[in-house]
Amino acid sequence: MEANTKQLQQDGLRIDGRRPKEIRKINIRLGVFGQADGSAYIEQGKTKVLATVYGPHQPRGSAAKNVSTKTVKGIVNCQYSTAVFSFGAGERKRRPRGDRKSLERSLQLRHAMEAIIHLDLMARSQIDIFVEILQVDGSEFCVAVNAATLALVDAGIPIKDYAVGCSVTVADNATTDDKGTQRIGLLDANYMEECTPGVTLSIVSLPGHNIEIPIGNSVLIVQGSGQRLHLSRLEELRMMAIEGCRDIRTILDEAVKHHLNIYSSHTAD
Repeated sequence: MEANTKQLQQDGLRIDGRRPKEIRKINIRLGVFGQADGSAYIEQGKTKVLATVYGPHQPRGSAAKNVSTKTVKGIVNCQYSTAVFSFGAGERKRRPRGDRKSLERSLQLRHAMEAIIHLDLMARSQIDIFVEILQVDGSEFCVAVNAATLALVDAGIPIKDYAVGCSVTVADNATTDDKGTQRIGLLDANYMEECTPGVTLSIVSLPGHNIEIPIGNSVLIVQGSGQRLHLSRLEELRMMAIEGCRDIRTILDEAVKHHLNIYSSHTAD
């Protein structure tokens, strides 16, 4: 990995041939799961995620007990899980769901979805969002947010904006090299880059938010992992991740338009 880091410094390219601010290739399919009200499948690099949406429907289980006639907003239930076969040949996830990390990701995903859904239009209703990580190759939570957003669109649930996730990694245990030059942030990191000593910053934002509103107000989630990050670099990396969110949003929006064009043509026939 040390040799790979040096190669990045010499020719400006990363392990997979991308430039530091270049996101991975994204493949998208909507409406892939017929039994759900909405579904989306995303391949971002080698990270593969399936998201399904059920609802709105009447609250069930424990949620039904907390709903009263005075409830003015809908309820969002999220489940984030990772398939046991999602890692490489030498690794297996013992518990696909229910562990601490999955529960934390489920709560974060719910927070992001609650921020974009018009819950005031769905009083005394529940929306279930299930996300399954089929293959892990870095930035899987960010890809999960993107997939869940598209699944909501496919389900016809009104949203305020796309919630889009993107990560940025400083792939070294130091923020500067031997010459005092700052390490370059790597946008949309893959698994190998995330595993290097360093820090990864994952951001979920509303990149299509009203331009008159300060950009900081459009950030929903900021999540850091790895080594400590010097405060002087936080804003730079945050802005880099938000720019990545904007690029990804453009791709998501094009996928939605393509899907709607195909759907409308089939309906016309």
